[in-house]
Amino acid sequence: MSDDAVSPEEVRHVAELARVDLADDEVDQFTRQFAEILEYFDALDEVPEVERDAELANVMRPDEERDSLDREEALRNARETEDGYFKGPNVS
Repeated sequence: MSDDAVSPEEVRHVAELARVDLADDEVDQFTRQFAEILEYFDALDEVPEVERDAELANVMRPDEERDSLDREEALRNARETEDGYFKGPNVS
């Protein structure tokens, strides 16, 4: 594992972009973990390329028209409804 693959400053920068506060020990932990992850990507570079086109086959079934549920049927299993609509949690 290359110790200079990821610096603590880069980890702090990424954490700042993600708006995540990290303690110094967490920065050290993530620095090591990111370096290990990058090693896995380096290992992928060693996999030989295959020179062939993939054989594609359509495995989808054809579309079929069907009657849809009426409003009462659709709302029957909803946790909450309001004025004939699904009611979900408030999002701030």
